[in-house]
Amino acid sequence: MGGSGVARVAVVTSGTGIRYDEDLPLLVEALRSGGVAAQAVVWDADPAAWAGFDLAVIRSTWDYVERLDEFLAWADATAGVTRLWNPAPVVRWNSDKRYLLELARRGVAVVPTRVVEPGAGFAEGDVDGADGVVVKPAVSAGALDTARYEPGRGAQAARHVRMLLAQGRSVLVQPYLPRVVEGERALVFVGGAFSHAIRKEALLTEPGVIDNDRVPHPGVVPYEPSAAEVRTARAALAAVPSPDVPLFARVDLVLDDAGEPVVLELELIEPNLFLRDAAHGLGRFVDAVAARAEAAAAAR
Repeated sequence: MGGSGVARVAVVTSGTGIRYDEDLPLLVEALRSGGVAAQAVVWDADPAAWAGFDLAVIRSTWDYVERLDEFLAWADATAGVTRLWNPAPVVRWNSDKRYLLELARRGVAVVPTRVVEPGAGFAEGDVDGADGVVVKPAVSAGALDTARYEPGRGAQAARHVRMLLAQGRSVLVQPYLPRVVEGERALVFVGGAFSHAIRKEALLTEPGVIDNDRVPHPGVVPYEPSAAEVRTARAALAAVPSPDVPLFARVDLVLDDAGEPVVLELELIEPNLFLRDAAHGLGRFVDAVAARAEAAAAAR
């Protein structure tokens, strides 16, 4: 039997998100102005609360990395009582950057990536390269515990790898791509359709330094992506192992030595969508959320 009434949406955040997510109040107010009963709710709130919403949209759950098992259990449980976007299986898959290997197997152009697992051996030569390397944990956000190392600094990079392995964490080793100094491109998709893009300055500017307090998105400016960049981003989205089109996605690209775009990250959990930096981006996102919420409310 169909239901009636105002659609109810939880915009899912965290304590950190409540304090620092500039898009959060903007999004909640825009949804309310469009006739949706929207509320910001921290993800580890009372579990009984989620059944009271037609839709839960993950946004600034920025502490999930340190509590991954708990967060994934929350996603599974919440998906059992309301509509969760993006879906729990997509959240689980995207929570570990080893998804880059799957994208590569499916023909998507990605930054070449080697994974070192706890208990596996590796040589210093494996963590060096002509232009240096980047070392990062497989589970990370905002470049947490990530650093780049210049050529000939394999011993220093190896110490970083061993530190992460000693914590029981899988490690990604990638070549440093010099053209990243031209900026990372972040392409935002809403409901599978391209919405807007930004370019930001390179993040790992100081070699050999793990800086967990760095600004995660320096020098953001609006950006018009090339046709090749849009194609690469679409290919990454098409490779997501899910029958559902993500409600939102951000595809981060850099240029390789030949000037071709490659995927640095595919963000499907809690990416900054830069809604303040695109005049139409907020409206598109609000319309997509409202449509899904209203459909869920009608099916009550």
